[in-house]
Amino acid sequence: MSTTTSHTPESEGASSPASGSDATAEGAGGPRSARLIQNEATTEIPVHLLFRDDPEPVSVPLAPAVVGRRRGTGEQPRVRRSVPGKAPRPVPEVEPELVERPARVLPGAAGVLAGACGVAGCVLTSWWSGALPPSVTGALELPAAAGAGLGPVQWAAYAGAGALGLFGFGGLARGRTGRAWVLGLFGRYRGTVRRTGLMWINPLVLRRRVDVRLRHWRSEPMSVVDANGVALRVVVLVVWRVKDTARATLGIEDHEEYLRACVEAALTRLLSQLPAELPPAVVKDVTLRNTDAVGEALTRLVAADTAPVGLEVFSVQPIRIEYAPEVAAVMQRRRVAALDAQHRDTVLSSVVDSVEDTVTRLTMRGLVELDDYERKALVKDLTVAFYTGRREASS
Repeated sequence: MSTTTSHTPESEGASSPASGSDATAEGAGGPRSARLIQNEATTEIPVHLLFRDDPEPVSVPLAPAVVGRRRGTGEQPRVRRSVPGKAPRPVPEVEPELVERPARVLPGAAGVLAGACGVAGCVLTSWWSGALPPSVTGALELPAAAGAGLGPVQWAAYAGAGALGLFGFGGLARGRTGRAWVLGLFGRYRGTVRRTGLMWINPLVLRRRVDVRLRHWRSEPMSVVDANGVALRVVVLVVWRVKDTARATLGIEDHEEYLRACVEAALTRLLSQLPAELPPAVVKDVTLRNTDAVGEALTRLVAADTAPVGLEVFSVQPIRIEYAPEVAAVMQRRRVAALDAQHRDTVLSSVVDSVEDTVTRLTMRGLVELDDYERKALVKDLTVAFYTGRREASS
């Protein structure tokens, strides 16, 4: 950086830059030269900007940031912007208006009465037209037939009475415990019938029977892989029931097949994050052997997927987790080798502790005096003896 020297107006009259002349000028009381060293560029500020009214401070919203620095590198802190989390997995949605509601039905006595009236109307019309056999007329104790014949009026009476009989008897239905009917008329949901006993339902509506009992389903062996990529066969027991008959019947094509698919998807998602088993030396709380934790996680996943379609899942418990046949023999040998290695390590640690304790006691009590060579030989002999004895005792 270059250094420049500037003089004030009072020093313009000074002609000699020497130190002697400066001292003479100072002694004489003459004008003193002032030198300004300019090491950086400066700019002039207008006077009207120094005395203007400052506006109120405006708060600027700042995004959350995390300042981090690598240890031992000496680099300046860096600003890390917060990364938004992953979007939640979309949940299947069913039409909001499709919710179970009770349907309008009549007692079964109303249907029986309507059907009986229709049959009685047909008999009377036959007697009126003279088409009723004499034996039936005598059995019913009716007066002599009028013999009016089958005219338009008689045919209309037949049609009305027959329709009333069919409508009355055709709408009779028997409700059972644990069963429900989903009713639909011309493609529109008309309600659900959960009543039991004899009742009358409009015979024009379409009925679909739904099982609303508590049900259980034992799955067939499903092929999955664990966190280590080992092929497994898993069998689960699912306890569930239909909670909303409208959504389970009309909101999805086949709710039972959908439940099976949700169970298989949950198994694939969960079991691929956990190992089937770990070496004995490794301590970890959650593995596929922890059936309680795995069952709770599976229940939450399946219940969340099936709730929008009207299914209520109470439990999804694995009842059998085993290796696939193609890897079962290999994993069994690996497991046996790991157990054998753990056993030998345990025996060796016990032998070393026993040898150390024996040598320490002999030395501390003064029973033997050993130099380094004799100590090493004694340790070797005791180790071989103790290890052989432990192996024979364990076998």
